[in-house]
Parts: sequence; structure tokens; C-alpha cells
Amino acid sequence: MKGNPFRGAGYFLRGLSMLPEKGIRHFVLVPLLINIFLFAGAIWLLFDQMSVWIDYLLSSMLPDWAWLDFLRYLLWPLVAGSVLVIVYFSFSVVANIIAAPFNGILSEKVEMRLRGATVTDTGWKEMVAMVPQAVGREISKLVYYLPRFLLIFVIALIPVVGLAAPVLWFLFGCWMMAIQYCDYPMDNNKISFTDMRIALKQKRLTSMGFGGLVSVGMMIPLVNLLIMPAAVIGATIYWVEEYAGESVELSGNISSDAGPRLTRD
Repeated sequence: MKGNPFRGAGYFLRGLSMLPEKGIRHFVLVPLLINIFLFAGAIWLLFDQMSVWIDYLLSSMLPDWAWLDFLRYLLWPLVAGSVLVIVYFSFSVVANIIAAPFNGILSEKVEMRLRGATVTDTGWKEMVAMVPQAVGREISKLVYYLPRFLLIFVIALIPVVGLAAPVLWFLFGCWMMAIQYCDYPMDNNKISFTDMRIALKQKRLTSMGFGGLVSVGMMIPLVNLLIMPAAVIGATIYWVEEYAGESVELSGNISSDAGPRLTRD
């Protein structure tokens, strides 16, 4: 596999360091507020309902036989982890759909900044015009993620084989986060969803390093509130430095024009 995971992780750290920069920070505000609101809701829901869901799932999985009670203790961590993943995944999907137009604009402004162009404010008409395409792109991601998510979930429920589930969840999360955030600058530059995935596979280790650090950051309380805008910025830096200035092999062809598109049609 090609790429460098440390370089990928470095793009995210650089994105995090750019959050307070003048000319960028006010484009960060809306994604940040969306993240805070929805993750606060997810935490409240987990505290309020998690034990109920775990008991229900364990009751569904095991017959009501006293001699099988020991299995409840063995399965509890696995079921609890699965519930956490499902809630996290569900709220992440909602957050990404709502924030998609704002993340697209943030990525566009960061790319303008990186290329030395003047960063200008975005009007409401331009933002509203972005909504259908941004939501459609998020649905494409969901269609890609969901079968793989369900496959790992089923594997997690299989005795013995399910022990590999935590590793699979983490690797899946790394790849998912790379796709989620690198999609914004590539979509801005008219790279199709399929071609975007092919491009990331060409430098899979770099992509996994980027997505891996994003995934780890998502697990840290308070820090995870900053992850969405930082990841958008980091992914844009990744796009500009790794792809935009060179020909990229996409769908078996050579794209000779991966240059910037700093204004929308």
C-alpha cells in the first residue's frame, strides 16, 4: 500500500491548528455549533437509554434459561460497544447531512486561502444553492457505508469471530472518516464520489493515517467538538498538497485537470 500514515495524521493536526486563523474562523462557527448540539444530544440519549437497549438486545439474543446467564456477562461488553457504535454512527450521519453545505463552504474558503486567493464571504443564495448537491453527496456516502457497517455488525455478533470486531470497527472508522472529509474538497473540484474513493486508495496509508487520527479525536470528550471543522480543513490541505497539483488516476483514466475551482457555477 502506498502513502505515509504519519503524513496523513499531520494533515489533520495542521487543520486543527488553522481553526483560529483570521479569515477562516467565522466559517468554522456553524459546523462547530452543529457538532456541539448533536453530540450533546447523543450523550444525553446514551445516558438515558443505553441500559434499556442493552437489556433488550441481550434478551433477544439469549433464551430465558438460567444456566445461560453467564453468557450475558460475556456478551455485555460486545453489545454495549455495538450500541455505542450505532448511536455514534447515527448521530454522525445526521450531523454530516446538516453540516454538509457549511463544510463545503469551509473547504472552499480554506482552499482559496492555501492558494493565495482572497477569501470572500459567502451569500445565503450561494449557500442555499449548495444544499441539494451537498445532501445528495452525503446520501451517496451513506449508501456506501451502510452495507459495510451492517456486515461488521453481524460479524460482531458471531461467537469467537466477533472478537475481531473492535479491530474491524477501528479500521472501518479510519477509512470512513477519510472518505467523509476528503470528499468536501474533491466535490468542490468536481471529482465524482467514485473517483474520489479511487484517488484515496492510491495513497491508502496516508488516507488511513488521516482518518485514524480523526477517529481517535472523536473519542476524546470536548476535543471531539472541534473534530468536524478541523477535519474539513485538514482534508482540504491534503487535497491541495497531494492531489490538486498533479495528475490523478481516476476510474482507469488520467485526470489532467485536478486544478482548483475556487468559485461555484
